[in-house]
Amino acid sequence: MIRNKLYHIIKLIFLVLPFRSFAQHVELLQQNKPVSIRGLSVVDDKVGWVSSAKGYFAVTTNGGKSWYWQQIIGFEKSDFRDIEAFSAKEAIIMSSGTPAVILKTVDGGITWKVNYRKDDSLYFLDAMDFDSPKHGLVMGDPINNKFLLMETKDGGDSWKPINGPDALKDQAAFAASGTCLTVTGLPTIITGGSSAEIIIKNYSGWVHRPLPLLHGQNHQGVFSVVTNKKSLIAVGGDYKNDKRRDSTACYSVDGGLNWHLAYSFPSGYQSCVDVIKDNILISTGTAGTNISTDGGKKWTQIDGQSFNVCHKAKHGKLILLAGDGGKIGVLKN
Repeated sequence: MIRNKLYHIIKLIFLVLPFRSFAQHVELLQQNKPVSIRGLSVVDDKVGWVSSAKGYFAVTTNGGKSWYWQQIIGFEKSDFRDIEAFSAKEAIIMSSGTPAVILKTVDGGITWKVNYRKDDSLYFLDAMDFDSPKHGLVMGDPINNKFLLMETKDGGDSWKPINGPDALKDQAAFAASGTCLTVTGLPTIITGGSSAEIIIKNYSGWVHRPLPLLHGQNHQGVFSVVTNKKSLIAVGGDYKNDKRRDSTACYSVDGGLNWHLAYSFPSGYQSCVDVIKDNILISTGTAGTNISTDGGKKWTQIDGQSFNVCHKAKHGKLILLAGDGGKIGVLKN
């Protein structure tokens, strides 16, 4: 009898254990603001920044409990789709649309300096990423069949064009969360539209490889990529049919040479993916938020709310999410 009870207790423990890692949930911090947030940068467990449409940004210095919102004078019509922050004082912000601008603040957003501006409507900036406080890249939609690419080596004070990869007809990147570009490891771009590709710059130049995600229409493709040691994980889908789950996540374990579809997909269209730790990842989109505990092979939905972007702190454990309606959330265990 005792042996039977012990057996059932052990069996119950092993049944419960696999689900313990999915105890995470998203807790809303604020919402109901007339802006769409797509830019997010989390510095540490206290400091985070968001950027949005209508020229707004916000910063928190207490882990998201309260936010200081401000509209940047002279840029009230700008759609700031990406932001990179380095402290509670220093941040760089990028707009998508015309004019294409990159601004920088060193006083917590009280003043902003325009370090790049193009009024030509051909210039549409999609994403920005830094691998150090001094070095970063900004990419934009193709011009003359080449993706626009610019580099800074002085912390965003100046930007110089560099040779970007070739683009196919009707191929583009998505300014959905500022994560269609990463410079962690090798500079990497992911695309959608006519072709879902990953484009990686190595010693010989730009290397194009197809990805097995939804594509073919201008609202389908790969929206976000993250590097996790030798692995890469990409997510996307169809933002006009955001509940469609098939072919919305894939992964590579050999530095991007070979790609595999996830065994089980996220809850639908995903616009951002990030690493929590080790092989644990978070992805989000208008179809909800999902967790993978095996490097992107299998995904489980943990929240059904719509978000556009998610990021873990560069120096800490804080994980924030943001989306339409000024919505900001935090991942809780």
